[in-house]
Amino acid sequence: MIPAVRRLLAQRSAVRFASLLLLLGCFALLLVLVPRPELADLPAHADRLGAAAPVAAIVGGAVLLVALVPRTFVTLASGVLFGALEGAVYALGAALLAAALGFAVGRLLGREFVAERIRGRLARLDRWFARQSVLGVMTVRLLPISGFGLVSYGYGTTGARLLPFLVGSVLASAPTAFGYAALGAAVSTPDEVNWLTVAPAGLGLVATVVLGHTWWRAERRRRAGGQVSPPA
Repeated sequence: MIPAVRRLLAQRSAVRFASLLLLLGCFALLLVLVPRPELADLPAHADRLGAAAPVAAIVGGAVLLVALVPRTFVTLASGVLFGALEGAVYALGAALLAAALGFAVGRLLGREFVAERIRGRLARLDRWFARQSVLGVMTVRLLPISGFGLVSYGYGTTGARLLPFLVGSVLASAPTAFGYAALGAAVSTPDEVNWLTVAPAGLGLVATVVLGHTWWRAERRRRAGGQVSPPA
């Protein structure tokens, strides 16, 4: 077994993939050990940044997302700092940047290793990711299968294209971004609780149902036609 491990570690792709797993493991450990700040305390920190606060929020939010911090917390914090509408916009900016960073890291450290070893059904699944449209990315993003950052890393290890992935990631994040940002705004200004709090979250639920139904119908057509690959 040791010689096999040595041969594996002699391959650059395997070393890079192991680095990716180690990175994710470190992020997961930090997520458990490092306490999150209280949302109500955030405005005091943002005031010290002045005009740079929006840029810091986008960059800082992206860093937190790639470090596997849940997007819900990042969006709530953005709402606390900037209000419902601006907070949602900055949260979406952070999501876009985080999706690009996670995808790039996954592609750099994991794609070669995965491409060298996938066979059979996994290879067909990888080809499905390579053909995926914006709708396909939105469908995966809206499924409760994993966190935002982890999905970004995972997509990078597949043959997925960058542009549909980024567009789909932002569109899938938009409905809940406005809802959670409005909830975050209510922490510092309770009168911010209004229709913005409920309507976008309801839109997100409707979008999830519609996309799920679309995928289900496409899957039925695929099976009826005898195709072997999932829908794009």
